Amino acid sequence: MTRQRLVVASVVALLALALGYVLFVTLPRRYGAGPTKAVSAAPAAAPAPVGRKIKARLFYVAEDGQHLTSVEREVAYGEGAVAQAREIVAAQLAAVTEPLVSPIPPGTNVRALYITDRGDAYVDLSREVSTAHPGGTTTELLTVYAIVDALTVNLPAVRAVQILVDGKEQDTLAGHVDLRRPHEKNLELVQ
Repeated sequence: MTRQRLVVASVVALLALALGYVLFVTLPRRYGAGPTKAVSAAPAAAPAPVGRKIKARLFYVAEDGQHLTSVEREVAYGEGAVAQAREIVAAQLAAVTEPLVSPIPPGTNVRALYITDRGDAYVDLSREVSTAHPGGTTTELLTVYAIVDALTVNLPAVRAVQILVDGKEQDTLAGHVDLRRPHEKNLELVQ
């Protein structure tokens, strides 16, 4: 009977090790974001000197309503990649005047922004990005890639972007574009 207990205990220990390996090594490598750099919803560094700006490419709905168009605009300077990414996203979300049309629903704000050592940016937006979204596959693609391309085009430190809504991973914004993974730059939608 003692030998049976030893065999059972050994099998249980091996199963626990295998499960631990899968949970803490394999899954994080495959799906995890890896360690993050300095991250915050609040400004990460001292405020930039008043008036200091950079030029960045931002993306708006093209005249045909089916593509994005790139516009070079002045954006507030942010010290470091996370702060600069936050400024770029804030500029992309800001209200625009005609003839420009924003693909981002009005009232959408940046809640937080993270960049991993691998170059994946996680952009946490307020719920308006989803609740005020008009829907439709093309409109949803334009919304997602306006944010993805604004970061990947302007910041070499960012290779892909995942959008979160109200602090949570979402399947989609409005039923069409998979948001469960980071998206890489896609300039095929840009005229």
